[in-house]
Amino acid sequence: MKKILVIDDLPENVFMLQDRLEHEGFEVLTAYDGYTGIDKAKNELPDLILLDVMMPDITGLEVCKILVNEPTTKDIPIILVTAKSGAEDTKEGLEAGAYDYIKKPFNRIELLARVKSALKLSEAHKLLLSSEKRDTYIATVVTANHKIKQPLTLLSLSSAAIKRELSRDEISKEGILKRVKYIDLAVKEITDVLNQLNAIKDPVLSEYTSNIKMIKVEDEPDEQNKKLD
Repeated sequence: MKKILVIDDLPENVFMLQDRLEHEGFEVLTAYDGYTGIDKAKNELPDLILLDVMMPDITGLEVCKILVNEPTTKDIPIILVTAKSGAEDTKEGLEAGAYDYIKKPFNRIELLARVKSALKLSEAHKLLLSSEKRDTYIATVVTANHKIKQPLTLLSLSSAAIKRELSRDEISKEGILKRVKYIDLAVKEITDVLNQLNAIKDPVLSEYTSNIKMIKVEDEPDEQNKKLD
């Protein structure tokens, strides 16, 4: 069941919207002032907000600006409800971040059409975010596998070399220390990759193969190909 928050300082307006929306099967939350509406939006995370513009404590436009700039509520579509009908008023509301604008008085058909349109947008946006999160997760796994595979191979080879050295009658301290340097290098490269991935705040995907992407990270010098003394 979709959840709609109605914010209006006039109880009769809230009752009318609540009655019509609940009749259509929506769950309706109510707030009779802007600040309460902001708190309910943050705590309840409704699928849609119907917001009156003219309120005494804080205007609907101010509430709208706060909600669209709040990380937890910025993706909730807001429909402004007002008696103002001027083009400039509509422009001001849309610039505040509202998805749509309903002018009073409105009929049931118009109300439901605009509500359903906004909810479709919200659902499409959620699906897009879900898809982006999935793609980013897959890209992170691919990136870690691609970047860490080589140093892991070096760790495996160095470990095997140390075991061979230890099985000999005469152990070469120099040979073991050389392999330990390779191990230290591999550990550093793996740590660098993990730190780079951890530091990414806004992932940028780049092509890996025709159907697979990876996270773009800064290229590190290929230390494994350097000869160690």
